Amino acid sequence: MRGTKPLLEDADLTLNPGDKIGLIGANGAGKSSLFAMLRSELHPDQGAIDFPQRWRMAYVAQETPALDRPAIEYAIDGDANLRTLQAELERLEAAPHTQENGIAIGNLHSALADADAYTVQSRAEQLLLGLGFSLEQMQQPVASFSGGWRMRLNLAQALMCPSDLLLLDEPTNHLDLDAIIWLEDWLKRYQGTLIIISHDRDFLDEIVNVIVHIDERKLKRYSGNYSAFERQRAAHMVLAQAAFEKQQRTRAHLQSFVDRFKAKATKARQAQSRMKALAKMEELAPLRAAAEFSFEFRDPVSAPNPLLVMEDVDAGYPILDAHGDKVGGKTIVHRVNFSLQTGQRIGLLGVNGAGKSTLIKTVANELAPLAGKATLGKGLVIGYFAQHQVEMLRHDESPLWHLQKIAPTVREQELRNFLGGFNFPGDMVTSPIKPFSGGEKARLALALIVWQRPNLLLLDEPTNHLDLETREALTMALAQFEGTLVVVSHDRHLLRATTEEFIIVADGRLQPFDGDLDDYKNWLFQTKLGKTSESTPLPSKDDKPAAAAAAPAAALDRKEQKRLEAEERQRLAAVKKPIENRIKRIEEQMAKLNARKAEIDARLLEPAIYEADKKEELKTLVADQAFLVRDLGTLEEEWLELQEQLESLAA
Repeated sequence: MRGTKPLLEDADLTLNPGDKIGLIGANGAGKSSLFAMLRSELHPDQGAIDFPQRWRMAYVAQETPALDRPAIEYAIDGDANLRTLQAELERLEAAPHTQENGIAIGNLHSALADADAYTVQSRAEQLLLGLGFSLEQMQQPVASFSGGWRMRLNLAQALMCPSDLLLLDEPTNHLDLDAIIWLEDWLKRYQGTLIIISHDRDFLDEIVNVIVHIDERKLKRYSGNYSAFERQRAAHMVLAQAAFEKQQRTRAHLQSFVDRFKAKATKARQAQSRMKALAKMEELAPLRAAAEFSFEFRDPVSAPNPLLVMEDVDAGYPILDAHGDKVGGKTIVHRVNFSLQTGQRIGLLGVNGAGKSTLIKTVANELAPLAGKATLGKGLVIGYFAQHQVEMLRHDESPLWHLQKIAPTVREQELRNFLGGFNFPGDMVTSPIKPFSGGEKARLALALIVWQRPNLLLLDEPTNHLDLETREALTMALAQFEGTLVVVSHDRHLLRATTEEFIIVADGRLQPFDGDLDDYKNWLFQTKLGKTSESTPLPSKDDKPAAAAAAPAAALDRKEQKRLEAEERQRLAAVKKPIENRIKRIEEQMAKLNARKAEIDARLLEPAIYEADKKEELKTLVADQAFLVRDLGTLEEEWLELQEQLESLAA
C-alpha cells in the first residue's frame, strides 16, 4: 500500500538468475515502489520478497551531491568494495612497516587484482565516453554538471558496481540516442540479473527476455521481449473477452429461468438449482483493457513552399558582455545550406553535443543566425516542442488557463473538449499543474502546440517522461500529420514510424545521411565508440556501388566478396527506404480519404438528403465527393509509380 492506495494484492512472481526483465505498467501502478521494496527502502504490508542474501545489488541513486570530486573518480566510487580495499591499502602503507603489515599489504594487492583495480581507470573512461562525456569533462568536478548530466554520472556509478542484480528505473530519460545505443550494447553483455523500467519499446526489445506487467494489482510474467508481450497480451485479451461474454450469456440464461419460474410451485425446484448454479459461478471480471489514449494534429490551414531557406548560416550562441550587449558568438554548426520543403519528414541525427538542439532552435527562430541568411516562407506556422517549453509552463495555473491564453475568444466548453482529448478530464482541466507528472506536463505542452495548427513541427526529444501509451499516441498522431516535420529523438520506434529521411550533424556540419537507423548504429560504433582508429565516412548518395568499383569477383577472396555484397545490399536498402516510407504515407492518406468517402457515399444514399431544406448540405457533399475522388486518383497514380520504382530496384 502507498497511503490508502493498494498497489499490489496477493501478487506472486518468480524470476530466474540471469533473466533480463522489463517491468512495465501504467504510471502509478507501483513500478518504482516495487524497486524500493527490492532495495529494502519499503516493506511489503503482507507477503515476502526473497532473493539470495549474497547477491550484490546495484541501482541508480536519485540524488547527486554537488561535489568537487572529478567526474571519473565519482564514477569509480560506484565500486564500493574497490574503494574500501584502496583505503585500507593507503592506511597500511602509511603505518610503520612490520612483517604483519607486509603480509596484509600483499594480501590487499592480491584482492585488488581480483577486483580489477589495475584496469579500473580505463574501464571508467570507456564507460563515461559511452555515456557521452569527453575526456576533458571527466576531470571536471561533479558540481559543474547540470541535473541531466549528474543523472548520467549516477548511472555510471551503478554500472561500475560489480553486481548480481541491477535495477534501472528509466535509464534512457536523460540519454541521447548515441548513449542509448551504447547502453544497450553494455546491458546485452551484462552477466547478472537485470530488472529495468522503461517506456522505450525498442530499448526493451533489444535487451529483455522477460516482461513483468503490473496489471489489476497483480504481477504477470510473459516470456520474450516487449513485442512478444504485446502479441501474447492481445491474444489473452481476446480469450478473456470471449470467456467473459460466454459466461454472461450463461448467467443471463439461468437468470431468465429463475425470473420466469421461481414463483411457480411446479418449477420451484429447478429454479432453486439454477439459483445455486448462479451463486457458485465464479464471477469473471469484464475485460478492462487500458483505455487507449489517442489524438491527432489538426490539418494545417496552408503552407508556403519552401518553408524556409538557410544560406551559409552559422548556428550557435551569442557571447554577451556584462551589460548584456553582444560582443561575439560561439558557432556550433558551420555554414548550413538547407532548404525545407513542404511535406518533408526529417529525423535529425548526431552524437551528443554535436549541435542538434542548437540547429533546431535556429530553425525555430529562437536563436538568430550568427552569420548567413535565414529566409522564412510567408505563412509559416512553427510548432516547437522542447523540454524548456515544458519548464516554461505556469505551475500555479491550470491546463484550461494555458489554452485560454492562446485562444481567448474561443468558448470554454470547446477548450474543455479539446483538453479532454489529451486526457485532461473533469476537474483536472481547472487544477493547477504543479502536482502533475512530467509526462502530464509534456502532454499539455503538446496540446498547446496542436491547437495552433502548425505547418512545421520541430520536436526536440518529445518523448521524455511520456509513458508507453502516450508515446504510441504521439507516434500515431505524427505519422498522420499532414505538415512538415523535423524531429530529434532517442525513441527509434517513433523515428522509424514518422520520418522518411535522415540528416546528421557531425564535425560541426549539417550533412546528408543516406541510410537508416541500423546504418547509424554501425557508424556510431565505428566512430564515437572507438571501434576503429580512423574516422569513418558517412553513407552518401554519391557513393558508387562497391561491386562496380571492385576487381572481378574471381580475383577476390570469399571474405572480400561477402563484404562487397553486404555493401551493395546496404546501398539498395538506403535507396529503397525513402520510397517505401513514401508508399506507407500514401497508403495511410488513402485509407483516411477512403474512410471519409465511405461516409459521404453512405450519406448520399439516405433519401432525406435530397429534401429541399438539405440543398446546401447536398451541394457540399457532392463537391467533397468529387475532391476526394480526384485526390484518391492522384495518390493512386503516385503509388503505382513508386511501386514500379521498387520493382525496378529489386530486378
